[in-house]
Amino acid sequence: MALAFTSSSVIHGSLSSSSSYEQQQPKVSQMGITQPMDRSRIPLKAVNFTQRSLAMKPLVPLAATIVAPEVEEKAETDDYEKLAKELTNASPLKIMDKALEKFGSEIAIAFSGAEDVALLEYARLTGRPFRVFSLDTGRLNPETYQLFDAVEKHYGIHIEYMFPDAVEVQALVRNKGLYSFYEDGHQECCRIRKVRPLRRALKGLRAWITGQRKDQSPGTRSEIPIVQVDPSFEGLDGGVGSLVKWNPVANVDGNDIWNFLRAMNVPVNSLHSQGYVSIGCEPCTRAVLPGQHEREGRWWWEDSKAKECGLHKANIKDESMNGNGNGAVHANGSAAVADIFDTNDIVSLSRPGIENLLKLENRREPWIVVLYAPWCQFCQAMEGSYVELAEKLASSGVKVAKFRGDGEQKAFAQKELQLGSFPTILFFPRHTSQPIKYPSVKRDVDSLLAFVNALR
Repeated sequence: MALAFTSSSVIHGSLSSSSSYEQQQPKVSQMGITQPMDRSRIPLKAVNFTQRSLAMKPLVPLAATIVAPEVEEKAETDDYEKLAKELTNASPLKIMDKALEKFGSEIAIAFSGAEDVALLEYARLTGRPFRVFSLDTGRLNPETYQLFDAVEKHYGIHIEYMFPDAVEVQALVRNKGLYSFYEDGHQECCRIRKVRPLRRALKGLRAWITGQRKDQSPGTRSEIPIVQVDPSFEGLDGGVGSLVKWNPVANVDGNDIWNFLRAMNVPVNSLHSQGYVSIGCEPCTRAVLPGQHEREGRWWWEDSKAKECGLHKANIKDESMNGNGNGAVHANGSAAVADIFDTNDIVSLSRPGIENLLKLENRREPWIVVLYAPWCQFCQAMEGSYVELAEKLASSGVKVAKFRGDGEQKAFAQKELQLGSFPTILFFPRHTSQPIKYPSVKRDVDSLLAFVNALR
């Protein structure tokens, strides 16, 4: 996720009038959409920062410093749990207006360049000045950078980018290579390229606005509040409780977000039309197939429990759920759920069975084996296509099998069977014991059949 800071009423660091701001925006009345709230009475004051004033406040590491309507200083007794309950049924527009009214220039929208365009549109409709910030990791898709440019021109704003520390990135790449995350997980790279820049950005704010939704990951984000005291990051004053986090679209369905974007005719990332739903860094993002969850396109080589980068760690409900919401996971990694791929056409291999398969160099028939965990939502999603594959290969001389690789068998599967994430699919040719790992995330029957036919 890229994140960014800006003001809708600032061009090249100078504050424009509210009337000229509204003239720059697209006309929405013809579309039957609510007009921006009338803020004509709000006094807007430009501030000239002298050396003395800069010395009195911590420097904010942003591209520009902006002025918004004056707001009263936050009361120490603010009850955000109570406020979150009061706003549970409120519209995103009302929540956005409340957030901007309360914090003025000390709040900013975290913009990732995907559906977060909706946040900018809601902010524009309030008629209030707003700031936007984005994390440029240096590994984003070209289409994402193109969207940033289009968004700046559409809203007449300057996104304020935060970049990772060059020394840290240099050390990581020199020591471990450009793609170390494929081998040892994405957390270290995300920590350097995303989490630490975000931490620096938030130190210049009292509140931030995100595009988190409960339906993005039902197993881990199902309890996202509308507003909360951020337990993970510090704000301008420093210390626990110094930063407030707003999630205006927490209760909004993803389809409703897209209906809103289409209705408002705003710029969106062109990758969406190519099957990308959740968009992050280029090496870590792929398109998803119809019916797959949007997070399956992120860090696809890892277990579903790892599909968070750390920006919203405090909102992860239960990491032991592995992000699938399909039942409790036991201490040994197995889960109390029914088995899958349960058909007479699929051979269920035990540990000795798969070990024998590894030893055979002159087997009579080729085998295709899926390494799976029955609680894994991605394994569940491919059950139909794998069963159909077994039916098609029933009289072809190719054996179709499964091996449960979670729990006590996971270490063995990782060491001996190339298990990186569930599901992993292996093909065992007839004349060699070395299995060939299926490299694609496409798990439809035609793709699997093409893989088998190319190697049989």
